[in-house]
Amino acid sequence: MHAKLKRGTWMKAKDLDLGKLLAFRPKGGVMHFIGHRSLLINASAMGLLRKDLINSLGLSMARNFLTRLGYADGWLTADSLGSEYPELLKDYTCGPILHMLKGMVDAREFSAIDMDDPINNKVTCIWKDSYEAEQHLIHLGISGEPVCWTLTGYVSGYISRMQRREIYCIEHKCRGKGDNVCYIESRSKEGWGKTIDEHLPFFKEQTIDGALKGVTDRLRRSERRLRQLKKLFDSDVYPSGIITSSRTMRQLLDLAARAAKVDSSVIITGECGVGKEMIARFIHDESARAGRPFVAVNCGAITETLLESEFFGHAKGAFTGADSDRTGLFEAANGGTLLLDEVGEMPQDMQTKLLRVLQEKEVRRVGENKSRPVDVKVIAATNRNIEGEVEAGRFRRDLYYRLCVIELAVPPLRERTEDILPLARFFLDKIAKNMGRSMNGFSPGAAEHMLLYAWPGNVRELQNMVERTVALCANGVIQLDDLPRSLLKGVARPEEHDGIRPLAQIERSYILAALEMTNGNKKLAAEKLNIGLASLYRKLKKYEMEGNGS
Repeated sequence: MHAKLKRGTWMKAKDLDLGKLLAFRPKGGVMHFIGHRSLLINASAMGLLRKDLINSLGLSMARNFLTRLGYADGWLTADSLGSEYPELLKDYTCGPILHMLKGMVDAREFSAIDMDDPINNKVTCIWKDSYEAEQHLIHLGISGEPVCWTLTGYVSGYISRMQRREIYCIEHKCRGKGDNVCYIESRSKEGWGKTIDEHLPFFKEQTIDGALKGVTDRLRRSERRLRQLKKLFDSDVYPSGIITSSRTMRQLLDLAARAAKVDSSVIITGECGVGKEMIARFIHDESARAGRPFVAVNCGAITETLLESEFFGHAKGAFTGADSDRTGLFEAANGGTLLLDEVGEMPQDMQTKLLRVLQEKEVRRVGENKSRPVDVKVIAATNRNIEGEVEAGRFRRDLYYRLCVIELAVPPLRERTEDILPLARFFLDKIAKNMGRSMNGFSPGAAEHMLLYAWPGNVRELQNMVERTVALCANGVIQLDDLPRSLLKGVARPEEHDGIRPLAQIERSYILAALEMTNGNKKLAAEKLNIGLASLYRKLKKYEMEGNGS
């Protein structure tokens, strides 16, 4: 089918339709629009391209790419029109009509003002049914700024070719950011004045080139940083997903991995918030029981009268409210692992019953006479001094020995300062992603203060602090002033905790943190630390010999 008018044939813009401009073979192949080969592309494919560009290159580069794509399309459309129908290129209503004929947008409400005036000329248009706003909402959700980048690029390119001078289109309202319609305005570069300065980079080829060079430079820095970190320690992330770079925690995890290979009971001790349950899950995941249930119960959160029923289950009618048979936690964990968190809170009569289950490996539901065999690996956890509880007569000695076949003592965060920044970065990335925010890390001042703080709430306090700062931070970098007041005032004196840390240990933590904050740049780190580069190399070599930089 070919319904194109002959070149030079006079007609008006309002007479334009696809039958006059589109030439194609009914059974497919080559298609031409105003004399140039064109393609039919699914709008959803363009939406997916937009999503991939934003996710991989960032918002600015994606906008730059799509704006230039639209600009080229608009320029070539006007150029083709000038070759095929030169009289139509002078008609300002022709541009919006061609935009609609291409299926991009409904651009019926259009006006052109003072087009012969190079400064005061203005073209405005209200768009409905913008494919670009539609696809952005589908694939990316509502935006904080206008998103019709390809369409505004098209208008800029079309009118620039039409007038043979720089014309730029800016979108003031956009359905992609929640407005009822899209509203655009086009002016000459001179007519926009300084307003155009913030939009110009998105029309320039150099913007893409510069951004790609920036990405390349960042990748190279990241590679150098990863090589440096590998020299200092194999990885911050343990195979289980536990974040650590300190030697004490690595030794603890190695011991936990060995404990996972046997069915002996394990007791995990440590202050509140150090991650005892995570260590328990690590043991379960490393064991042959990994495919079976992992059940955790807080012994201090269950009332004493319900403990036996919770642990061992009950038969229907065993007591008031027992309307049906119920499986206890031991049966629920059968074949897997049962974590008894805060086991030191357990009343003594319940301790006796627990001891019997551990010895006999069977449970008896409340209200039943028969016993049921269970195969459970028991891990206990407590923040109490369990040996002190035994000596005080509050915890059964025989139960303690039964539970404490293997003891794992998790050190507090203040004793493994090498883990503070890796953990903080991990929480920052995770929480920022969940909140939909873009965060670039911590300022040197904030990081330094975090290293000096004692963290009485340990990892849990650190996680809560990061969540608070991500929620309230005004920009992408967490500054010292963004930290909670309690943390800013809470740089504790060393005597407030378990003695004074060795000076060498503090120096090591600080040097490693400085190297991390300078992305592995030893020269810069040495300058910031005010020490010689040779001294820094010597210290790093010493740390490496002492055990993976920790």
